[in-house]
Amino acid sequence: MSRRRFLVTYDVSDPKRLKAIHKSMEGFGRHVQFSVFLCELNSREFLQMEQRLQKIVHHRQDQALIFDLGLASNDRDDLIQSIGRDYEEPPKVFIA
Repeated sequence: MSRRRFLVTYDVSDPKRLKAIHKSMEGFGRHVQFSVFLCELNSREFLQMEQRLQKIVHHRQDQALIFDLGLASNDRDDLIQSIGRDYEEPPKVFIA
């Protein structure tokens, strides 16, 4: 199964749901900024992540955005541009 790279961002109004989403996302990707995760997932893992977000997000008050950045095997240095401090890629997390 090929892996794809996704950028997941979320804007959540309730602190309890915010914490729940953050904790859930830690199992799927790398935390790169407040409410932003970079994930490398196969199709099964993507569906699991999407289902968890569907259960936590309040569909009238919150928003989660998922950006498909393409195949994870495409190691492109130009996917992330930093303004200000240099971007340092966090260590990779593997789902068990």
